[in-house]
Amino acid sequence: MFLDPVLFWDEAGVGSARATLATLLLAMVIDLLLGDPKWLYRLVPHPVVIIGGAIAALERLLNRQAETRHRRIVLGACCTLSILLACAAAGLALHLLLRGLPWGWIVEAILASSLLAFRSLYDAVRAVAKGLEENLDAGRAAVRHIVGRDPESLDEAGITRAAAESAAENFSDGFVAPVFWYLIFGLPGLLAYKAINTLDSMIGHRNARYEAFGKASARLDDLANFLPARLAGLFIVLGALLVPGASMKKAWSTMLRDAPKHRSPNAGWQEAALAGALGLALAGPRHYGGQVVDDGWMGDGRSTLRAGDLAKVLDLYLAAGGVAFAVVGAGLLSL
Repeated sequence: MFLDPVLFWDEAGVGSARATLATLLLAMVIDLLLGDPKWLYRLVPHPVVIIGGAIAALERLLNRQAETRHRRIVLGACCTLSILLACAAAGLALHLLLRGLPWGWIVEAILASSLLAFRSLYDAVRAVAKGLEENLDAGRAAVRHIVGRDPESLDEAGITRAAAESAAENFSDGFVAPVFWYLIFGLPGLLAYKAINTLDSMIGHRNARYEAFGKASARLDDLANFLPARLAGLFIVLGALLVPGASMKKAWSTMLRDAPKHRSPNAGWQEAALAGALGLALAGPRHYGGQVVDDGWMGDGRSTLRAGDLAKVLDLYLAAGGVAFAVVGAGLLSL
């Protein structure tokens, strides 16, 4: 009965709550087991690459430096809205197409899994830990894939902190937020969120080229991540119960105390929770693009992290992910 392709979709053609949860849980399992298969994306472009190409084309067309600041804000908003609507429409079209197939929900789960990044982020942070076991250059090369700062200026402590912060922040952006928006709006919501996230990463920068043009995308990204970021922080707090030596109580109190100090309205919730749970200090002043970013400290523990600390970070990351899996699984079993 559970896998009956006739009963799985409701009469209106909209995925039932049961179908949505089952499809999402399968997508999460596929991502956990396979991540992003490199061989596949050598043959076909990753969905985010397609979205990025569309953003780049529109940005070249609309981001005219000679325009007034107000005009560039409007043009940037048009770019953001166009990409967002196109991705949501593509998600809806795919969902409607797949609902007519006997096992279309499995195909949708496979598509959705490509837009989750739980396994790939774990592998990326683990690669940093392995690199540091070899030498600093290997650690710098590995961390370059997951952070925006220049790794050449980072020592072992700086590389380790950068990897820990990336694990915390991208736990929300790459996993919890996509799961959240799939639960709310299905495949259209998931693709729309990935569009928002990609827009922010490409044009949501505070520099001469993008400060005005990317303003709408940056604000929309803050809004889209508002609830998922706080859920991700809560999952890390609960995950601390499962990690020997981690403190749930400290994770909770540190998150509530320090998250509002972060320059990002969202990233501090996960970083502060992780820092508190493991007795670390994350964020704080750091260098981006040759400039010092003056940020508040998340946690009041050790700021001089060691490569071995990444093992605990990854343990907590897995535990927090396990909480997310349990929430989705419990929701499915309750229906």
